[in-house]
Amino acid sequence: MDKEIKTWLYDILQSISEIESYFEGQPMIFDIYKNDIKTKRAVERNFEIIGEAVNRILKKDVGFYIENAQKIIGTRNRIAHGYDKISDDLIWSIVINHLPKLKAEIEILLYK
Repeated sequence: MDKEIKTWLYDILQSISEIESYFEGQPMIFDIYKNDIKTKRAVERNFEIIGEAVNRILKKDVGFYIENAQKIIGTRNRIAHGYDKISDDLIWSIVINHLPKLKAEIEILLYK
């Protein structure tokens, strides 16, 4: 695997780990999340990193497959450029429903 792509995959995995760390030792409850501005901004920043890494991977290798790559990039762009239109519900849904799947996919890509 290309060295740069591998680095970007590690960046994705690191950002996912950071997001998971924000919830260690506490229940993952939406109301707690939406009232914690620091955690919300930290999660959003890590989503920006994930989206940018996916974008760079696809620019380097257009045939590289990451499930929902365009949605990941789109979410990154919405956070970066349409920050006022990002809902807590959307971000929370991604954290709960999609981040675990992305983590498993990236781990397979890196360690296969």
